[in-house]
Amino acid sequence: MSDISQAPMSSTRPYLLRAIYDWLVDNDATPHLLVDANHVGVEVPQQFVENGMIVLNVSPNAVRDLELGNEYIMFGARFSGRHHDICVPLPAVQAIYGRENGQGIFLGEAESEADEVLDQPVDEPREADEKSAETHSKKPAGAPHLTVVK
Repeated sequence: MSDISQAPMSSTRPYLLRAIYDWLVDNDATPHLLVDANHVGVEVPQQFVENGMIVLNVSPNAVRDLELGNEYIMFGARFSGRHHDICVPLPAVQAIYGRENGQGIFLGEAESEADEVLDQPVDEPREADEKSAETHSKKPAGAPHLTVVK
């Protein structure tokens, strides 16, 4: 490890959202955001909120002036024929997925453990990761196994 201290890296959340958004659009899927409407700073039409959550269609055909920023997602959209300016702080975004097939990512709470794992330098493993590495190193090598989590 080096003794040079580095400034903390920014959250991976905005980059993941933009990447998955582009991937969905490139594959002709309709990107939807699952948003915690009770989060501080969320500006959405409350009559469309169910159980504290709202699903927003953010496809290029459905929104105007979409801005996928590092702190907020902002755009204009029509709900029941009326224009609304939408503002969603990134920590309120729970998931981004395609309407047609549900493929995308679940982000969960902001600065979640997923962000911590992605933001952690590779050369500084957490204690649990070290134990896991020891356990996995004793397994015989074979074909990798991936599991789809929905």
